[in-house]
Amino acid sequence: MEKPAKRVIMISGANRGIGRAIAEKLLGDGYLLSLGVRNPGQLPQTLASAAESQLLCHSYDARDRESAKSWVDATAEKFGGIDGLVNNAGILHTNGLEDDAEDLLDDMWEVNAKAPLRLTRLVFPYLRISGSGRVIDIISMSGKRVKGDWVGYSMSKYAAMAASQTARLKGWDDGIRVTNICPGFVQSDMTVENAPSFPQENMSRPEDVAQVVSTLLLLTNESAVPEITMNCVFETL
Repeated sequence: MEKPAKRVIMISGANRGIGRAIAEKLLGDGYLLSLGVRNPGQLPQTLASAAESQLLCHSYDARDRESAKSWVDATAEKFGGIDGLVNNAGILHTNGLEDDAEDLLDDMWEVNAKAPLRLTRLVFPYLRISGSGRVIDIISMSGKRVKGDWVGYSMSKYAAMAASQTARLKGWDDGIRVTNICPGFVQSDMTVENAPSFPQENMSRPEDVAQVVSTLLLLTNESAVPEITMNCVFETL
């Protein structure tokens, strides 16, 4: 299999928030994009108006193993290969330590931890062919430290961090570089719903995360960045 003429990047959860901002930035940068979204018919006009030759929008449900394989297969078939994956899709339930809500815990484990691992595993053969494959995992500061009582969310993000670091190790000799980005509060529907007391105007912007992703994709194999933390409040790490 030959590498595609232009670099092909897959992005999960690309129809809103951080994922949308990343997709819009990379589209402007000239990448070929494959967007995994739950409702392809609801893609924002800024993305839906892209040329068919530059963009694939495919249904993707992080809870469904078969949809992950279908999306990866469709991407490789359309573009002839895959050069990068941005694991962005995620959910937040605010169940705490003393909440007996294991269904919510299981849901976050499936979407936040297992789903990105599944996608990474499926794209690894294509990234090896690329020789400069990239995996960028949008995790969270909640995958590095604990604040408050969102125990299930933190557990799922710590697990996602472990998967990201393992992929970084396993892909190194094949030119695959893996970076996890750990933002704090970012302006989004998720933070509107779950952090209403923190002003949106004081949060990081999705466009800032997108700029970081864009920069990472420009780096050579010899300038690997394993992790980036960013926040709108002071952190002691």
